[in-house]
Amino acid sequence: MHPPSPRLVVLLTAALTLGLTACSVEESGSASPTAGTPDDTADGSTDPAAGTAADDPDADATSDPQGGFPVTVDSDSGEVTIQARPERIVSLSPSATEILFAIGAGDQVIAADQFSTYPAEAPTTDLSGFDPNVEAIVAYEPDLVVIATDANDLVASLGELDIPVLAQEAPVDVEAGYDLVAGLGQATGQVDGTAELVATMRAEMEEALASAADAEGVRVYHELDDTFFSASSASFIGSIYSALGAVNVADEADTEGTGYPQLTEEAVIEANPQLIVVTDQGASTAEDVAARPGWDAVDAVRTGSIVSVDADIASRWGPRLPQLVTSLAEAITEAAVPAGR
Repeated sequence: MHPPSPRLVVLLTAALTLGLTACSVEESGSASPTAGTPDDTADGSTDPAAGTAADDPDADATSDPQGGFPVTVDSDSGEVTIQARPERIVSLSPSATEILFAIGAGDQVIAADQFSTYPAEAPTTDLSGFDPNVEAIVAYEPDLVVIATDANDLVASLGELDIPVLAQEAPVDVEAGYDLVAGLGQATGQVDGTAELVATMRAEMEEALASAADAEGVRVYHELDDTFFSASSASFIGSIYSALGAVNVADEADTEGTGYPQLTEEAVIEANPQLIVVTDQGASTAEDVAARPGWDAVDAVRTGSIVSVDADIASRWGPRLPQLVTSLAEAITEAAVPAGR
């Protein structure tokens, strides 16, 4: 098991510190001398009229209950400094949208792109992450925009308007995915929710991976479309197969390490995968694959080891990933010793 990344260590430490502070306050019956003090005025004096957090029932909605801002967060487009806890987030990344809701930042999201279809309560709009429109985004008056790729130079355009943009490309493996979650937790002030989500995902992932311990060496072909593009071990989904101990038949074709090589039909047949995985939004169904001329000689076709997975989960890093890993682990285990063999 990989050790937590420095970013996760920071978040976990912050979460622990907050928890210990809360316990200390509860046990003593009073807060520290500095807790709940009113804001200082511009001349350095204390303004009695400012009141305390306890006096304001709406304080949690505007204050930063989970960490100190400003914070500086690593982004694929460079470090991003966020001055205050964002309360008007626009997410142009379906993965980010799902994570934001899972860590407790859902109420901070005011708009999401057209493909942010999960969870159901996500405020999906016609905004596009592939062809973003600056004016349409700015109309939502965001204090943070989260993107997957910097299309149309969005980072620079919004930067000119002093709107911070957090760019998070798709992770290359599971550990990088945890870093992605950690970045969103830092940016939104949701330290506790992030630590809890990562801990839960790690536990569920370890359980799923352990369930396929006896299936090592199973040959897998993950088909992305009917022109035989596949996902090698250099891709995120490919890293899952590696973690499960499978042999990815696309690796030999990925000489440049792109993660998504195109195979030939002959190469797939010759590789003789024991498990074939397609997605529910792909051009071919499991039945289509089984009916291809010449594929009846492939082990996966002969044994019926062709499975269809949810394309949204398979193509997005997010809280539902353990579900995918569990289903793949089951499929790989069954392919190792198919029924009737």
